[in-house]
Amino acid sequence: GVANSCSTGSLHCCNQTFDSKSGQANSLASLLSINLSQITGQVGTDCTPISVIGARQGGSCTQQLVGCGTNSFNGFIVVGCSPVKI
Repeated sequence: GVANSCSTGSLHCCNQTFDSKSGQANSLASLLSINLSQITGQVGTDCTPISVIGARQGGSCTQQLVGCGTNSFNGFIVVGCSPVKI
């Protein structure tokens, strides 16, 4: 199913995720001059690409595992994410 895969881009392990329409996401985005008006889904913060951790060790992500689009801002924030279940 769609919930079990990341069809939009890359897997990330994020410390926190927020809805892209939430106040927290917009506060972070404004700090980084990112426009979230066209973004849907989740915004992840303090993220590490799973390829760095090891794709087969996806279970080692103890925070939020999300599949995200290609919009990454130095790993501090990634946008267009959706939760992934292992």
